[in-house]
Amino acid sequence: MPKEKPELSDAMREKLRRKTPEKNPINGTKFTIAISSAKGGVGKSTFATNLALALKKIGCKVGLLDADIYGPSIPKMLGINEKPKSDGQKLEPIVKYDIQCMSIGFLTDEQTPMIWRGPMVTSAIKTFTQKVNWKDLDFIIVDMPPGTGDTQLTFSQDIKMDGAIIISTPQEIALLDVKRGIKMFDKLGVKILGLIDNMSSFTGEDGKKYAIFGEGGVKRTAEEFNKEFLGEIPIDPEVGKLGDQGEPIVEGNPENKISQIYINLAQKIKSNYL
Repeated sequence: MPKEKPELSDAMREKLRRKTPEKNPINGTKFTIAISSAKGGVGKSTFATNLALALKKIGCKVGLLDADIYGPSIPKMLGINEKPKSDGQKLEPIVKYDIQCMSIGFLTDEQTPMIWRGPMVTSAIKTFTQKVNWKDLDFIIVDMPPGTGDTQLTFSQDIKMDGAIIISTPQEIALLDVKRGIKMFDKLGVKILGLIDNMSSFTGEDGKKYAIFGEGGVKRTAEEFNKEFLGEIPIDPEVGKLGDQGEPIVEGNPENKISQIYINLAQKIKSNYL
């Protein structure tokens, strides 16, 4: 007869629990949501910025953290041309449109390349999560860089991540990287809230809908990995125009169809967390 395994004592259970490092929330925040893809050029920064503004419009206190050290976009998208204040210990987030913001782009010249190795990127991310005076936020939206590297690992292993939204365009070449990103978050134990089909189609002056990058790929990927499909965001030239002017569409034209998509998604997120 095989010997029965002994019951673990309370002391042993506590010892095993302590071996698993606890992830810490970002100080001053309730919930941290990553906007990711693993693919560049699919609209993560545009999505992150407009989602943050949509959450603000429905009454949430929101922060926006630009975690793309090599290619920060948030300063341009929000029209911020100032440096954050510091007391020597912590940085003060810059407030624009009533959301608290931080980016490496606030600390460097717009055209300065960040020629940094991985440990320097990790150090910058830890500064933004530990040494920024985020104040009383319901949500902090994190604009992730492309890939599955140091930034994603730092957040997933060290920070209490409450969810990730995966952004992609519909073509297969983009979805190859997206699938790697999904597997990464699953492996690291980060809950994926769902997938967004960005730049899904364009409606011409003739009223016809054109699927420029293909059709249905993001929804099929969501089904393949048993994730929620959160919907489509079509192409609208006004999104790019207002973003370039530092006034994202949710702020610049809240009645636009695209803005309403963001606001509806923000309401869904708010109802799930608050």
